[in-house]
Amino acid sequence: MTGRTAVLALHYQNEVLHPDGKIRLGVADDARRQAVIAAAGRLLAAARQSGVPVVHVRIAFRADFADVIQNCAIFRNVVRIGACVDGSWGADFFAGLGPLATEIVVKHSRVNAFYGAPLDEALRSIDARRLIIAGVATNSVVETTVRHAADAGYEVTVAEDACSAADPALHGASLANMAMVAEISSTADIAARLAAQLNG
Repeated sequence: MTGRTAVLALHYQNEVLHPDGKIRLGVADDARRQAVIAAAGRLLAAARQSGVPVVHVRIAFRADFADVIQNCAIFRNVVRIGACVDGSWGADFFAGLGPLATEIVVKHSRVNAFYGAPLDEALRSIDARRLIIAGVATNSVVETTVRHAADAGYEVTVAEDACSAADPALHGASLANMAMVAEISSTADIAARLAAQLNG
């Protein structure tokens, strides 16, 4: 397959990763929070050192939540707790995991990062056909986005330790499900492969 590799970083935002964030779908304890933050940092650093573009996806809503279709529990909960209001601290990127000035940022407002958002156009603008996907939560935005990417023809690798779910069992089950449509790998193995391609 022609085209380049890109890293797709999903929801590394205060509302999801910071202990004071309102959303608890991704991490439920400090040890796993610190582990996923560290792994995400390593993944972003490896991509940048290897010249692989990083595309950041953030979820954010209007202050009046008029853009939220409350057809299911996850969206009704967003409105109930007042999460991820665009322009708020919660919707901002977590310190150290945000975009560089030259990196692409895509905003969306559904579970699947492609749905109703210009993500596919952004990826095609940089000729990305192979995606390394990571983010929070594994069983939510990561899995729905991975499945969409596979259906759209992208080759997908999931950086498993740079993903997290509140329940470790859900994290593991989601990775097992995604293995049907994506390669599941560690950030260490991904970093080694990127470095080898750069030096090869």
